[in-house]
Amino acid sequence: MENSKRIVSIIIPTLNEAEGIRKTISNIPLEDLKKAGFEVEVVVVDGGSTDGTDKIARELGAHVIQEPRRGYGRAYKTGFKEAKGDIIVTLDGDATYPSEYIPQLVDFLIKNNLDMITTQRNPEDEAMNAINAFGNYILSTLIRLLFHINLKDSQSGMWIIRRDALKDIMPKSDGMEFSEEIKIKAYLCGKRVHEFPIPYRKRVGKLKLRRFRDGLRNFLYIFIISLYSHFGGRCHE
Repeated sequence: MENSKRIVSIIIPTLNEAEGIRKTISNIPLEDLKKAGFEVEVVVVDGGSTDGTDKIARELGAHVIQEPRRGYGRAYKTGFKEAKGDIIVTLDGDATYPSEYIPQLVDFLIKNNLDMITTQRNPEDEAMNAINAFGNYILSTLIRLLFHINLKDSQSGMWIIRRDALKDIMPKSDGMEFSEEIKIKAYLCGKRVHEFPIPYRKRVGKLKLRRFRDGLRNFLYIFIISLYSHFGGRCHE
């Protein structure tokens, strides 16, 4: 990795993730990142948890921001605004994503001069049920057909992105559609993007995804992005 001092911001949106947030944060290899020349901040954007998620995160050294406006995308927009890093990493608070991969992914981003890494989940035993896997396959296939981009996992929530790339690809959505939109815009705006395979683990805590409602919204939103991009609205000025 480069020796110049940089800041890596790890952003985690949460809502009642007391069972998973401890493992998520504890697995982040902070010392490895620091030895590589990075300052590290963990930013938890909490949507009003009532189970002590925010308290646990603070105890583990995270900077906790309360965001009363609901929405997966809304949480990330708040986190992006508050984060100090020039390299941003995203995770869920349920310990499904491999926090220990962060140094490897940041190193890969820098060495390959990429703007963004998105991840392709390879589920471990019982980590993703058949309905969710099929839904992800349908959504990802639709994106490949409509936008002609090689994206295998459109719904993955672990990304590594340079801050200076965000201004061109910041999604409009405040909901779950944020995840697919940021990837589509990264490709359409000509960013250097790579999809990196990672293990995906069984969720710690209760599942919050509303499969059919969220799946349908994601499906419809893909067509909205397609129409918007067709009329020249691909990137922010």
